Amino acid sequence: MAKVSFYGGVGTVTGSKYLIEHNGKKVLVDCGLFQGLREIRERNWAKQPFDPKELDAVIITHAHIDHTGFLPRVVRLGFNGPVFTSRATGDLMKILLPDSARIQEEDARYRNRKGLSKHKPALPLYESEDADAALQLLQQIPNDGNPVDICEGIKASFNVAGHILGASLVLVELENARPNGDSIKFLFSGDLGHYDQPILKDPAPPPACDYLMVESTYGDRLHSDQKSDDQMTKIIHDVVKRNAPLLIPAFAVGRTQEILYLIRELEEQGRIPVLPVVVDSPMGKQATQVYNRWNEEHDEEYASILATQRHPLKTKSMTTTNNRNDSIKLNKLNDARIIISSSGMLSGGRVIHHARRLLPNPDATIVFVGYQATGTKGRYILNGDDEVRLMREWIPVKCHVERIDGFSAHADWKSVLKWLKGLTEAPKAVFTTHGEPESAAAMAQHIRDEFGWNVVEPKYKQTVELT
Repeated sequence: MAKVSFYGGVGTVTGSKYLIEHNGKKVLVDCGLFQGLREIRERNWAKQPFDPKELDAVIITHAHIDHTGFLPRVVRLGFNGPVFTSRATGDLMKILLPDSARIQEEDARYRNRKGLSKHKPALPLYESEDADAALQLLQQIPNDGNPVDICEGIKASFNVAGHILGASLVLVELENARPNGDSIKFLFSGDLGHYDQPILKDPAPPPACDYLMVESTYGDRLHSDQKSDDQMTKIIHDVVKRNAPLLIPAFAVGRTQEILYLIRELEEQGRIPVLPVVVDSPMGKQATQVYNRWNEEHDEEYASILATQRHPLKTKSMTTTNNRNDSIKLNKLNDARIIISSSGMLSGGRVIHHARRLLPNPDATIVFVGYQATGTKGRYILNGDDEVRLMREWIPVKCHVERIDGFSAHADWKSVLKWLKGLTEAPKAVFTTHGEPESAAAMAQHIRDEFGWNVVEPKYKQTVELT
């Protein structure tokens, strides 16, 4: 009997984990960290609904921490099997997982120093050696649609999803799963990207499948009709008029590169003045190097720029910080400049220090360029809260708050339907995941209305038999 269990990424946009079981084999698709609200984050510490020691393999769709950040914990709890992912995703995980471990360790030290934990002593969810051990398990696969053996009786193929570099659609084949000996094919969309976005190719068409798991992050909304380049141009000109800093909280992987690409374009077109641009994110700097390394996923325009020996992700006056002291020095500068720093939802990292200084400044600007999950500091600011708690201190929000939807790396519901039209036959069931409840329900209804398919909105810890 084959079955799938939903141990994350349902009812929330974080913690993606889906357990496939077939003929005694257990494969976990994605191994993400829960983020956002405390009651959601506490799932990271709870006894897991599966035994990591019993897993035969893990498959990763892409590098973002909400899909990979729990892997070192699973290794700490006894998993020691192969971890299959695309080549670019593997390289990005080598940047992200050690950083995540460092954050866990630093947070534990801070809580112990301040006496903030009810657990004595406070412990990290995992440590650097756990992240290193997880990376030793990587099996990096070309994102070309060719199947590879995952374990006995289970194959998988990876293809471009267009979300970030290395993001994959993963087709899992459960061999001899039917009475006639045929396979059951289960397609995981991972996180789908936009069509016609810069840098990366469009999502590959979905291959034929019996079951489909599709993301629903923007299942209840469409991206703005306003063009990202026009919005960014106006924001930067306003910043120049006020001679004040612009802070862009951005994920180090994906969003930072898209922002740099756009600012470079606007400078070359003469639409904006050349401002100092500071990437205050060691991860962002490393990830940018990875983006140029794996050209198999570049779109034609990005590839053509590289062919002219130009750097598509470098503005005319761009610097990167190399250490904490470089980052601190930025806080002494108040003139017009652009600071790009992670994390994208103000959930941690160097951006918090910049936000503490700039949020009370009525001349400064903060612009959000991606999804802000429920319970995150970014969501509170976007919702119009007058103050937000950062580093145990309530900070007034008096700066200009802007939002650019077009940067989102997630497809909106119309783009998801466009992608689904590539299927020539209806799956037996479609599962909407990676969305807050309203978004998942809305995406499910859009699919029912458009195609008349059987759509399921799974619940946390729900198990479904695959027949």
